[in-house]
Amino acid sequence: MGKIKVIVGVLLFALVMSTGWQLAACEFANYEFRDDLKDIASMGGSRIGLVAQSSDDDLRTAVIRRAARHDIRLGPDQIRVERSGTVENPKVFLVAKYRARVVLPGLSLIFRFNATSR
Repeated sequence: MGKIKVIVGVLLFALVMSTGWQLAACEFANYEFRDDLKDIASMGGSRIGLVAQSSDDDLRTAVIRRAARHDIRLGPDQIRVERSGTVENPKVFLVAKYRARVVLPGLSLIFRFNATSR
């Protein structure tokens, strides 16, 4: 009876650790992705006149590439680009909505994330 309790305890511990690890990985990827969105939205080269301003499609493509670095799959329809400011001082706001899946034995959980450049 004692061995069964130990085995069940170890299995339960492994399940909790696996779930926690997957959740932590999703949160960390989202945190880093938000940082990337801030970098993309800052448009450093266009602010100082080195390059022309990026179009909305160019920004979406850049966001999709950065998301792929974090194993986040995005489509152009999941990214919203908002522009404000003046021609001399443009401001870009990016929002990416996506889902991440955490797989457990016999169960799959889906978490929704909203990453913004603010």
